[in-house]
Amino acid sequence: MVPPPRFEGARFTTYLPDPAQPSQSAAVRALEGFAASVAAAPRPAAGGSGNGGGVLRRLLRRGPAAPTGPRGVYLDGGYGVGKTHLLASLWHAVPGPKAFGTFVELTNLVGALGFQQAIRALAGHRLLCIDEFELDDPGDTVLVSTLLDRLVAEGVFLAATSNTLPGKLGEGRFAAADFLREIQGLSAHFHTLRIDGEDYRHRGLPEAPAPLPDAAVTAAAGRLPGAALDDFPALLEHLTKVHPSRYGALLDGVEAVCLRGVRAVPDQATALRLVVLADRMYDRELPVVASGVPFDQVFSEEMLRGGYRKKYLRAVSRLVALARDGAASGV
Repeated sequence: MVPPPRFEGARFTTYLPDPAQPSQSAAVRALEGFAASVAAAPRPAAGGSGNGGGVLRRLLRRGPAAPTGPRGVYLDGGYGVGKTHLLASLWHAVPGPKAFGTFVELTNLVGALGFQQAIRALAGHRLLCIDEFELDDPGDTVLVSTLLDRLVAEGVFLAATSNTLPGKLGEGRFAAADFLREIQGLSAHFHTLRIDGEDYRHRGLPEAPAPLPDAAVTAAAGRLPGAALDDFPALLEHLTKVHPSRYGALLDGVEAVCLRGVRAVPDQATALRLVVLADRMYDRELPVVASGVPFDQVFSEEMLRGGYRKKYLRAVSRLVALARDGAASGV
């Protein structure tokens, strides 16, 4: 559980704040201070107890009391303001053991290991970084809320990114009282850092390149080393047969993505699968060469007005950036 390849070199010094957005520079300073606090705090007991025993051990140990108040930072802002860069910078600035993963990867870890074993695996870490915090159903809400409660009790510090404030997670998706109550309890773990600004992927850059003809995409796939060539509808169909946690594995060995016949996705389930694939492609910095409709037309207006709006906008932003990379490759 480490930052994706795109952010291997991410550091606070390599983040470029927008001079017109003072909240970005303020976030860097706050995170540098948070990193120093985490580094100076006693390391949690390795392995943890999984049943609250870590708390008892700390009460019996002599030494300074554990810090009170929130033990985490929550980076809130729109897509493209550099939240993942800052989260990865924090991870790099803190000594280990530490873990970094997306919200989906964290829930998959719990599913693979079981709840108690996941606590034991993470409890000895100084820091857990969770990127793109998403609560798409009440079950995941309860799971992650309980997991983080237990890890905080074991002494683990937390950091997370999302496009939505902690108290607003799930708005427009579910309205159940239990769901909202779980979210409010979860938000108490975090001190929120608001990061304003426009999408850096579009700041001062030209418009997205126009789609190519099918024949040009096929030819590009033959010229680009390690290129994968797929018809977009067939790719979407294949994604229905693969668990989203394995989308990264689909891209192993791929160095460029060539897509023929990009079109608007037909339904929300397909759209959400495409979001996950776009994230994994972006993590690996894979240039995209495509025919069909431009990527800003992949999600319908109805989808962009719904509860997953910010997910879809992030995916469009990342796909457009990768399409620019594809155009820069000279195809």
